[in-house]
Amino acid sequence: MISIDCYAYSNNLKTVHPVEKSLFAMITMVVCLTSPTVITPLIVLALMTGGIVCKAGIPPRVFVKLMLVPLSFLLISVLTIAFSISTNPSGFWLAQTINSVTVGTRYPDLITAVHLFLRSLGAVSCLYFLALTTPMTEIITVLNKMKVPVIITELMVLIYRFIFVFMDTATTIRRAQFSRSGYVSMKGSYRSLSRLFSALLGKVFVKSQELYNSMAARCYTGEIKVLTKKRPVSLRNYLIITGFEIPLILLNLLWR
Repeated sequence: MISIDCYAYSNNLKTVHPVEKSLFAMITMVVCLTSPTVITPLIVLALMTGGIVCKAGIPPRVFVKLMLVPLSFLLISVLTIAFSISTNPSGFWLAQTINSVTVGTRYPDLITAVHLFLRSLGAVSCLYFLALTTPMTEIITVLNKMKVPVIITELMVLIYRFIFVFMDTATTIRRAQFSRSGYVSMKGSYRSLSRLFSALLGKVFVKSQELYNSMAARCYTGEIKVLTKKRPVSLRNYLIITGFEIPLILLNLLWR
């Protein structure tokens, strides 16, 4: 999360208007999720990879590492869709029967699983494009312009802040445990891990109270104000977005 925030402030697209980046990411994600063909998600994945790595200047290893995070969850979900267990072996495309129980996959289920996997990867790449190129404060500004309720944007800011507080506190405690040989054995590792969780709850609660006190000392009245730089609006960028989105939409319509 900390590296994502650093790249959001230091990438090559940081000067692009946040509305343009948000519009590009959101429209592309909707087009990807509503795609009836596997071609569109592949194009979206390639497009976002090029935008993140080539245009924004994010290192490829960082993007690959980030994509591996949801990959494990996607694989588990896809496998449950692709494979079935039945006592009736008929209708399976590929199957193995063990003690009158058949485990295998049907062709329509396999196609559905592949389609779902690619659509999910394409949608995740769109979200990563927005997260890696746009700071949280600018995203909040865009949401405020869209008249999103203040309570939602404030919760987003606070949750985003507490993610960093949580990670920093956990890293500090874990480093202290390592320095005291808390993970030299399996038994010691479990003991240290349980103590980490118990200490983390109390420390995060104290940090949250300190955060609220600091906000109250700065005249917090129930609404968090964020200061963002004014970015120039580019007609060229809107034309480029239109040039990318129209072919993808037409591709979806042709395959219906």
